[in-house]
Amino acid sequence: MIAPAFVVIALGSNLGDRRGHLQWAAGRLSEHLAGLCLSPLLETEPEGVSGPQPPYLNAVATGLTSLTSRALLDCLLQIERDRHRERLGFRSPRTLDLDLILYGGSVVCEPDLEIPHPRFRDRRFVLEPLAQVAPDLVDPVTGKTVVELLALLD
Repeated sequence: MIAPAFVVIALGSNLGDRRGHLQWAAGRLSEHLAGLCLSPLLETEPEGVSGPQPPYLNAVATGLTSLTSRALLDCLLQIERDRHRERLGFRSPRTLDLDLILYGGSVVCEPDLEIPHPRFRDRRFVLEPLAQVAPDLVDPVTGKTVVELLALLD
């Protein structure tokens, strides 16, 4: 068993019962994250998409896990599948999207697992809710806090 790691997971949905999808996912995540904290929900327009899509509801969840980063990623993918996530293409609409953003102070670069998430520093829809629940959390790559990263987007 490994020492618990503080993790950040981004949640998003823009198909069907968006709020219901995120609440359901938070319930499932609470099975794997001790002390789960879910940020307030934030509605955003899709970014970088080629055609029209419905707006997203976004949030972040934080908590402690004893799962390895790989096992946690596998768990997130299973939760998405259980909520009927279809991968029709990059940035396609989805019932549920779960991204592993941070895993303790780890930096991981593997073909299908990169921690910290490579684009989280540029995503207001991740940083704004994260700033509400963990403003002083530090990005292990840049050494900047969440609040400092968010200020760079302004």
